Amino acid sequence: MIAKTEEDLIGLKEIGKIVASIRDELVQRTIPGITTKELDDIAGELLEKAGAVSAPKGEYDFPGYTCISVNEEVAHGIPGHRVIHEGDLVNIDVSGSKNGYFADTGISFVVGEGEEVLTKICDVAKKAFEAGLKKAKPGSKKSGIGKVVSQTARQHGLTVIKNLTGHGIGRTIHEAPDHIYNYNDRWDDELLKEGMVIAFEPFISTFEEEVFQKEDSWTYATEKSYVAQLEHTIILTKNGPIIVTL
Repeated sequence: MIAKTEEDLIGLKEIGKIVASIRDELVQRTIPGITTKELDDIAGELLEKAGAVSAPKGEYDFPGYTCISVNEEVAHGIPGHRVIHEGDLVNIDVSGSKNGYFADTGISFVVGEGEEVLTKICDVAKKAFEAGLKKAKPGSKKSGIGKVVSQTARQHGLTVIKNLTGHGIGRTIHEAPDHIYNYNDRWDDELLKEGMVIAFEPFISTFEEEVFQKEDSWTYATEKSYVAQLEHTIILTKNGPIIVTL
């Protein structure tokens, strides 16, 4: 969507704050021994308390309030009986709606002490996000975001997932622009617009560049790579991007 009014700004900031607070709460509650279903139940209670609706459940009938992915799982992991262990790489993705406005946020992190490479990809995902954010300006080419994301990955001996992308958001969970790539597609010459609302989400990988969909028809995973993601919903303005999910 293109945010044009004060009402738009207030609505996006409200749902952004809700999903960000739930994301942070779930990160804090992710300790060895807890199951992904137990975490998801907490999210469901918090969404209801805030008067918000889970976007994946409400829009796509996803079997969970949130997407929780562990280790080889990269995105859209279904909450269930999987137990979290020390050293696991976990991704928590929370998206929701309230009063007709949507926001989406996610983060990958290591539970307790884990392999050094896991901490590295999480740190590089943050660096890639920050680099891409500097390119998120009205009038700039959308492809410039993906270009610096992939450059950041390469600088650290890593790569990006090419078949998972960011997207437009605002009045629905997925809208135009359909794709915000994590690499430089030289044919992607669409210009970013004032007020454009996007969910920007770099996926940094140890070496594989594509994910596959598991037999559950939801979860995206890799064969051997670890992948970390960082996602925020942002509003593009001439004075700099507004991150509504901090």
